[in-house]
Formats: sequence, C-alpha cells, structure tokens
Amino acid sequence: MRRSTKADKARQLNAAFSMLRRAIALPEAMQALAREFGLSERQAYRYLEEAAHLEGPVEVSEATVPITIKIPVKTARLLRAYARSSGLTIGAIVSRALAAFLGTQRRHG
Repeated sequence: MRRSTKADKARQLNAAFSMLRRAIALPEAMQALAREFGLSERQAYRYLEEAAHLEGPVEVSEATVPITIKIPVKTARLLRAYARSSGLTIGAIVSRALAAFLGTQRRHG
C-alpha cells in the first residue's frame, strides 16, 4: 500500500469538507469517503473530524521535485528571514517568485 501524498490528503480533506457542507450524515459520509478513496472507516472519520474545523477547501498542491541551486549568501539570508516572517516555506517563496518571473518572460520573449 502506497503512502498518501500531500495532494491526496488535500483531495480527501476537500471531499470530507464538501460532504459536511452538504449536510450528509456522518456515518454515510464516512462510508462514502472510505469507498471513494480506499480508506478505512476510521481514517475517513479522521478526515471528517479535521474538515469540520475548516472554513473552506484546502489548496491541492502540485507534486514537487527537489532541486539544488546556489545563491549569494545575502540573498539566502533575506530569503530565510522572509520565510520566517511570512510563515511560508522557502520552497513556496521560490516557486512563486519563479512562476512570476517565468510568466513575464513568456509574454516578452
């Protein structure tokens, strides 16, 4: 049995959230989640419990791959400080910055 990815967990949590929002009875929602995602009823119940505390659906993230880059020491310090103050991960910051940069490059070149 393979381990769930973060994206799998987000999809399962969103399905649980949707069922609770539609006022599906807990036992019925638990069984539906278990069937749909191949979970135990106990695990499905945990997703429903967690979803009950959400204000909205969670973001389903794309799969990621590790890469190694070399950046100047000053840039690394600034990046780490921004990560601490913003609550974002370094990977999330770099991904957003690269997506913004690459988006401008497609329009100009």
